[in-house]
Amino acid sequence: MNLIVVPMAEKHIKAVEEMEQACFPTPWTEDGLRAELTSDTAVFRVALLDGVPAGYGGMHFVCGEGYIDNIAVLPAMRRCGIGKTIVESLINFAERHNGVFVSLEVRESNAPAIALYTKLNFQETGRRRGFYTKPPEDALILTKSFSK
Repeated sequence: MNLIVVPMAEKHIKAVEEMEQACFPTPWTEDGLRAELTSDTAVFRVALLDGVPAGYGGMHFVCGEGYIDNIAVLPAMRRCGIGKTIVESLINFAERHNGVFVSLEVRESNAPAIALYTKLNFQETGRRRGFYTKPPEDALILTKSFSK
């Protein structure tokens, strides 16, 4: 098994859009994903398993602050370390660019994701009530701070 994480490119857009469809009740569109390719603040990565897109993640990085938008792994590929590798690549980007912290929201019922983020030293720093729809649910705000 050969897993690498690369910057998202035009050639990945269709596969990433299909991941969005498979993973989220309100998926990003192909056009929305494509717009991230030209955003000065976007840091989007695709995990390739034996050359095939298996997951992706993206964040916006502004003034030393990273805000993770999405982490998605194809359902058949979960529990293999792909999500962890993607999140680590975003954390590494933030650290290399003098980041202060990386933050994200996660459904409070998403125990596997919360376990992953906790393992990567994210800590709960807040809650957004009713943040998610389809179904309605609170979001936990998790943050990983970097010591300077």
